[in-house]
Parts: sequence; C-alpha cells; structure tokens
Amino acid sequence: MPNKNKTNKSVKKRLKVTAGGKLKYAKTNRRHLNAHISSKRMRRLRRPGVISGRPSVQKKYKMVLGEL
Repeated sequence: MPNKNKTNKSVKKRLKVTAGGKLKYAKTNRRHLNAHISSKRMRRLRRPGVISGRPSVQKKYKMVLGEL
C-alpha cells in the first residue's frame, strides 16, 4: 500500500486556499513597532495578500498542502 504525502504544517498555518483556487495569506509588518507606520499603510496591511497570477508558485504550495 503506497504512503500518502504528509501536509507541510508550517505552510498550512500560513496559507489558505480560496474557493477559486487562489492562495490567501496574511501580510507581514503588522506584529510590533507599528507606532510610526501611517494609518493608510496599516489599513492596506489588514487586507489579505493573494497569490493568483503565478502558477508555478501556486503549484508548489498546493502540492505541500495536499491539494494536488
């Protein structure tokens, strides 16, 4: 009986696959030392980042998530 591939847990915690198959992640630079950052920048960092137009990157991450 063949073994299944294990999901990479670190990637699973960082990325989510949307219904359309895109990869969604939280943007960086939001944890600490934010007093000097403008409100506009903080607002933009709130929105999730999306990996949509890079098929090779999407394939790599979906493979370790067990989606492919």
